[in-house]
Amino acid sequence: MPNIPIEVQLSTLPDSPGVYQFYDSDDTLIYVGKAKNLKKRVSSYFTKNHEYGKTRVMVKKIQSIKHIVVPTESDALLLENNLIKKYQPRYNVLMKDDKSYPWICIKNERFPRIFPTRKLIKDGSEYYGPYTSMKTVRTLLDLIKSVYPLRTCNYDLSKEKIETGKYKVCLEYHLGNCKGPCEGHQPVEDYHQQIDDIREIIKGNFKSSLHYFKHQMKALAAEMQFEEAQRIKDKIQVLENYQVKSMIVNPKINNVDVFTIVSDDAFAYVNFLQLSHGSIIRSHTMEIKKKLNEDKKDLLELAIVEIRQRFNSQSKELYLPFPVAVEPHLKVTFPKLGDKKRILDLSERNAKFFRQERFKQIKIIDPDRHTKRIMGQMKTDLRLSEEPTHIECFDNSNIQGTNPVAACVVFKNGKPSKKEYRHYNIKTVEGPDDFASMEEVVFRRYKRLLAEGEPLPQLIVIDGGKGQLSSALKSLEVLGLRGKIAIIGIAKRLEEIYFPDDPIPLYLDKKSESLKIIQQLRNEAHRFGITFHRKKRSKAAINSELERIEGVGEKTAQELLKQFKSVKRIKEASIENLANTVGMAKAKKIYETFH
Repeated sequence: MPNIPIEVQLSTLPDSPGVYQFYDSDDTLIYVGKAKNLKKRVSSYFTKNHEYGKTRVMVKKIQSIKHIVVPTESDALLLENNLIKKYQPRYNVLMKDDKSYPWICIKNERFPRIFPTRKLIKDGSEYYGPYTSMKTVRTLLDLIKSVYPLRTCNYDLSKEKIETGKYKVCLEYHLGNCKGPCEGHQPVEDYHQQIDDIREIIKGNFKSSLHYFKHQMKALAAEMQFEEAQRIKDKIQVLENYQVKSMIVNPKINNVDVFTIVSDDAFAYVNFLQLSHGSIIRSHTMEIKKKLNEDKKDLLELAIVEIRQRFNSQSKELYLPFPVAVEPHLKVTFPKLGDKKRILDLSERNAKFFRQERFKQIKIIDPDRHTKRIMGQMKTDLRLSEEPTHIECFDNSNIQGTNPVAACVVFKNGKPSKKEYRHYNIKTVEGPDDFASMEEVVFRRYKRLLAEGEPLPQLIVIDGGKGQLSSALKSLEVLGLRGKIAIIGIAKRLEEIYFPDDPIPLYLDKKSESLKIIQQLRNEAHRFGITFHRKKRSKAAINSELERIEGVGEKTAQELLKQFKSVKRIKEASIENLANTVGMAKAKKIYETFH
């Protein structure tokens, strides 16, 4: 097969649904995919111009193609998932999870015990789960224990051994936590009725237990057994409180799996909620590392198969945000409003919260990965050809039309590099002219970087709209840098992002990390520029106050400030002290002016 040209291998592929496998020159499986039409899908790898670098690299490595034809697209999805898990190809996303999830076991015994476990033993026992946390399991078992008296011993309670009096009741019986089946105090039928009710509670259905206890409470009250009736009432309250906490939608929504996905440049996060009688009985979010810039649809399809297999889901209905390929026997709903839409929104919110928590953890544990992810996201959001690890932002300051200045701030890997910040006094522009000032400063900045052989940024951010951006572009044009450095403008009012030669602005999501970094750049440039402008105005005001004195010019004013540090101290100084700096004649004039 490796000797047969790729073109020939493509020409013989069928037009049927199936799974394709790509192998490299070492006959190693590097990618598995599914397709409605094998010929069209596989051929597209060799005819498209792939923007994503890893896809281009993978295609270059393909030496042979194998395929498996299956009856339907859903069969292809299942087979694809199984092959990925078995062979773990280099370019496929791998949804691995090393966790051993806990289960609730109802032991296959005459008087079944109920306990948590991480091991599944094929002895006829019932296992419910798996659950995503032991805390959930313990909460549920505590509820069951507070409502139903069950045995905790591991005795073999066969009919013969109980009848011969082999066992004696323990402390649990005297505390009221067990009805003593070991001595025959509780019939096996009564115990199994409890187990039936517990099965329903584990499934999220409290109706049977509540009905039974309410009927029992009324019967006890009618017989004047008020203490017993109160104990039953307490159990009803425990069940109702738990039900209220877990109930979030219409109880008619039963046996449903909900899936949503949020995605960024490098990872996707799929949340899974399982509903029973209006209650969430399971929640899990899976993190998926992208390998070939896979889209949401493909990732969600794989995740649905994997998660349903992992959690042994028997639900017959799915709520999804958009159409994907699923097993044909499943009912699929795409909610638009009402209780079903609220559940879908809740699932998406869980995925987003999980993503945020992961970002916070990664920022602490692996800052390099955090930085790389943000740079990758900015590259995608701002349509850049490379990651903007070096960004520079410009802002003008000419408050009240005086002392026009500009600021340039520099960010490296998404963080301020303050030692590289620069201030500029506007030299060639008379009066407040933002456009001309921006043109001057951008020209001066990059003319100097070019002359000194310093590295240029990957992105320039201009604080302002189309006008300021056009002015900055003129300077880049003169310097021969237009098209070599990406440049954008950000307008303050609606946070519009402007691109060269594009009249329609880009609006980034207000919570977007790319927008937050651009805003941070803009705010930092504004702060840095305003600080410089205030210092300059303050210095000008001080100098002018001293220079109004006859015989005191700019040079004398600077000498006085250098010696006395402030105008206040100059005013308080004696003639002798002033004379030591500027001579007696000037000292007398200064002293007389302030006194």
